[in-house]
Amino acid sequence: MSTSSQPSLTLTTIRDYIRWAASRFTQAGLFFGHGTTNALDEAAALVLHTLHLPYDFPSGYFAATLTMDERQRVLALIERRIAERKPLAYLIHEASFAGLSFYVDERVLVPRSPIAELIENRFAPWIEPDRVHDVLDLCTGSACIAIACAYAFPEARVDAADISSDALEVARINIEKHHLEDRVIAVESDVYSGLGDRRYDLIVSNPPYVNLDEWHGLAPEYHAEPRLGLEAGEDGLDCVRRILRDAHRHLKTDGVLVVEVGSSAEALEEVYPEVPFYWLEFERGGDGVFLLTAEQIDRHKEIFQRS
Repeated sequence: MSTSSQPSLTLTTIRDYIRWAASRFTQAGLFFGHGTTNALDEAAALVLHTLHLPYDFPSGYFAATLTMDERQRVLALIERRIAERKPLAYLIHEASFAGLSFYVDERVLVPRSPIAELIENRFAPWIEPDRVHDVLDLCTGSACIAIACAYAFPEARVDAADISSDALEVARINIEKHHLEDRVIAVESDVYSGLGDRRYDLIVSNPPYVNLDEWHGLAPEYHAEPRLGLEAGEDGLDCVRRILRDAHRHLKTDGVLVVEVGSSAEALEEVYPEVPFYWLEFERGGDGVFLLTAEQIDRHKEIFQRS
């Protein structure tokens, strides 16, 4: 390679590397959906993280020159993102959710649920925040939802439940990272099986909901994530059915259930046409999240149990 063609010699500034990375990502046909939505934002996130700079870095400093060591580290990560086709979060072991930072690796999904917006708003107007003392996060993965709920409801105990012992190891890393060991409890549980007779003011879940055909067609970045956290049978509802079937046993009288089903929303309504699912709307985008009250679940529990 000639001297003039070596990127580390021809590219010098932060702006240069963001632009170059964005061009390389577009050329390689990468998929974006794990924290960013386009090549330019992904490139900025990669470069700024590598340089240990905040994402709200003042634009006036984008003309700053990188040292040769910094250039090599940025270039190496750009090449890994292209060659491995893994979400950037796995390469840097960090993801943001509800304004909080979380450790992530291939044992858990990359946090990206619109439920973050609900948590930031403390699920208003659906619950009275001061009356929330017990929260359950089903299929917790990295525990991002559980931990964000602990911040939103500082008087609450939060159970972070998952069937995967590997995922729970990551969850515990994040619980310790946020110093919430006294209030957020990682529980190995196949849906409700490990929770005994505990009841909750709020049950929230981002379970696997991708149907089998859809899973096979996903981009390589999604296939880098654990299949257990994504794929849920022929119609994508294997786990959601189980959540609904026994929810009445674990919700308090005034409790609510919030579940993300994403692209399986239409399938869910076809399976339960009698159930008045309330589909939540989000200012920052996202859909496929329903809410049911404990009263509604109790009224339809025989339908849920038959399915």
